[in-house]
Amino acid sequence: MSGGRGSALIVLTVVMAMAVVFQGQVTEAATYTVGGSGGWTFNVAGWPRGKTFKAGDVLVFNYGPGAHNVVRVNRAGYSGCNAPSGAKSFQSGRDQIKLAKGQNFFICSYAGHCEAGMKIAITAT
Repeated sequence: MSGGRGSALIVLTVVMAMAVVFQGQVTEAATYTVGGSGGWTFNVAGWPRGKTFKAGDVLVFNYGPGAHNVVRVNRAGYSGCNAPSGAKSFQSGRDQIKLAKGQNFFICSYAGHCEAGMKIAITAT
């Protein structure tokens, strides 16, 4: 075997071994339907309880367009049920939102909806 072929074989072997090692570390993002079959509606605040979320997971918010919305807010917006100026609002009725690492807060900003439990707080690792 010539030096060039032997070196190429060694490099190929190392690359393949690394691919096998890293394959075990790659995880695909999970997709969660907020509220389960009931969708994004009132009294959904407890829905995240018992679930483990990771950064990159996707939340699907299903609701009747025009009946609700989804607004990504900060902790103060979540606690006070108000959307700060410039907050991102989703209104399609089939919104898919990727979780960021750390705390993620979502509310419905329609009058009285957040106060009726239409809000969720999720921590993604």
